[in-house]
Amino acid sequence: MKFRCERDALADAITTAQRAVASRTGVLPVLSGLRVVASTDSVELVGSDLELTVRVHAPADVGESGTAVIPAKLLAEVVRSLDPGSVSVDIVDEEARIAAGPSRFALRVLPTEDFPRLPDVSGDAVTTDAGELATALHQVISAASRDDARPILTGVLLAATTDGLRLVATDSYRLAVRDLSGVTMLSEGQQVLVPAKGLTEVQRLLGDGNLEVVFSEREAVFRVEGAEVTTRLIEGDFPNYEQLIPSDYPNRLTVGREVLAEACKRVRLVGQGRDNSPVRMRMTPEGTELSAVAQEVGEARETIDAKFEGTDAELTVAFNPEFLLDGIQACGDAAEVVIECLDPLKPATLRPSDGDDDFLYLLMPVRIS
Repeated sequence: MKFRCERDALADAITTAQRAVASRTGVLPVLSGLRVVASTDSVELVGSDLELTVRVHAPADVGESGTAVIPAKLLAEVVRSLDPGSVSVDIVDEEARIAAGPSRFALRVLPTEDFPRLPDVSGDAVTTDAGELATALHQVISAASRDDARPILTGVLLAATTDGLRLVATDSYRLAVRDLSGVTMLSEGQQVLVPAKGLTEVQRLLGDGNLEVVFSEREAVFRVEGAEVTTRLIEGDFPNYEQLIPSDYPNRLTVGREVLAEACKRVRLVGQGRDNSPVRMRMTPEGTELSAVAQEVGEARETIDAKFEGTDAELTVAFNPEFLLDGIQACGDAAEVVIECLDPLKPATLRPSDGDDDFLYLLMPVRIS
């Protein structure tokens, strides 16, 4: 195998494929590498941990077609370290010889025959707007759990609705729901549970243009120009999240999105990296005070302008600051956000104030003394 490729194009392709490379111990050693396939006028790089597979193509001048498996981390570091310009890769005697400018490297390759056969997913492909889905994924992915002990909660539920597609994620402490009207990705009544890790890689690849999606019984494939993400679907029943959403909220706070975010970032500093002290929000008609107290460290307080309407003269609710900031960020470019509460112990909702009901972020308060 022999090919030449521009350093930046090759480095970008390696970085993208490398994110799927197995990082856990106990998996096949060959999965620590990238499978590199040179053919015609491009080179394909494939990374996989058997649950998630990423394929990406980079334009190349191929002198001799072939396949090799090269250690991913070392390959990435080597290519990034090279001078800008053309990079040549030549597989000779179980070595990947890499050259650019005055630099020369010889890396031992891994056994190509040990690289597992990856799933070849077939089925009807559906095309959808990539930009719209990217926005929706940004809004919900952060709410998915990162705890592999609860695999069901590490996924994002994609469910067909009467007028489009619904995306749902929860880690049991917060819940994000986004509706996409007019997006037909699944058949009527169908729903699938896609790992958030895989959808994170899809989100990174999305830009303007279209996305092609294929669902099989056990896998989902997402294709954009020059790249493909294949992820194994999660089996099991997603929680009945709809029963968690109250039908009415007597207390409503309307506040500037950036004002709230910046105040929260400052106040949380006293508890950051220690016990992750909750941020308390004392809401009154005169304004809203954010505060945090950390034992043996100190406290912080800040008052911001906000409009509070409710059945209570004032209401104090505490939130995990990281979860609160994730919800604020998920509201995108909205000038203001609305926080609706029942009482200090019931779930609160956060959404943009523009009246758009397509997005909802539900957050469990933190019990305080």
